[in-house]
Amino acid sequence: MIQRAAYLPAEWAPQDAVLLTWPHDQTDWATQLEHIEPVYIDMAKAITRFERLIIVARDLPLRAHIAKLLSHAGVVMSRVRILIATSNDSWARDHGPITVFDGHQMQPLSFTFNGWGGKYPSELDNQINQQLADQALFKAAIVNIDLVLEGGGIETDGHGTLLLTKQCLLNPNRNPGLDQTAIEQRLNELLYADHFLWLSHGALEGDDTDSHIDTLVRFAPNDTLVYVACDKVDDEHYPELHAMELELNALRNRHGANYRLLPLPWPQAKYSSEGERLPATYANYLIIDGAVLVPIYDDPADEQALAVIAQAYPGREIIGIDCQAVIAQFGSLHCLTMQIPKGTLA
Repeated sequence: MIQRAAYLPAEWAPQDAVLLTWPHDQTDWATQLEHIEPVYIDMAKAITRFERLIIVARDLPLRAHIAKLLSHAGVVMSRVRILIATSNDSWARDHGPITVFDGHQMQPLSFTFNGWGGKYPSELDNQINQQLADQALFKAAIVNIDLVLEGGGIETDGHGTLLLTKQCLLNPNRNPGLDQTAIEQRLNELLYADHFLWLSHGALEGDDTDSHIDTLVRFAPNDTLVYVACDKVDDEHYPELHAMELELNALRNRHGANYRLLPLPWPQAKYSSEGERLPATYANYLIIDGAVLVPIYDDPADEQALAVIAQAYPGREIIGIDCQAVIAQFGSLHCLTMQIPKGTLA
């Protein structure tokens, strides 16, 4: 497929780096740092095998702490840059920059982040991108956008198609007063999208993002969709995910053709210490140059999930990252990361 002149890159496009925002004792991770930091170390070791890593640290002491942890773990520190920016939390997918291209000109965009509809404090996270820009991270000045949008709420094929959920993008807690037509118009102007695929179904217990698409369905090359499938009719998720599967079967690409559908296996139910169902999803993987980092949960379905994702992204190394500690805060691996497309960094 010929690359469009103006586009939002697919995640499998070449990258400069991956962005992480490190958890600290003033985030919801405060009592779980000993469990979550090893996951960050595992991600850092995997990412830096293939590309650079940008880490947001709250302050200088945390930067020194991170550098010590990563050095002791054998991470190649010449591939790591740690920048200072204050933060409420660590979900870089949703507060990180979204980069678009118009010809050879790149433009990092900073959409408004409001804590998933005002559920959590977000005023510091909403300023991270500007703080990074002020430290000369990007080639171009960042543009602050008044539209509320999280990176986890959109999926693109890199050719002008966006996959979205109505429960998230049309939720009045994001952009009240904007209907579907108005949202599409803004996304056309900002992300150069002109083919919109809206899902009305799909939800995970424990997910507080209002059904982010990156927990449910992901684009892969060659008109492929990788999606969460529930085959247990007695599971509370079955009705919604079965309805979503029917919707996916009915979707067509911009040329009117069906998508190739690759269902992911359904993991066993995971619960918090308080008995809450946790959103253990294999769809929340990160695509980087040469590899895919996949959340696993010490579950019998882990190996099958890795095999499905290997089928979707041939030629890439498939790396499982234990994310049992991550889902304790109701997100997973992709939620913690934001890829920075090639040509973005100064």
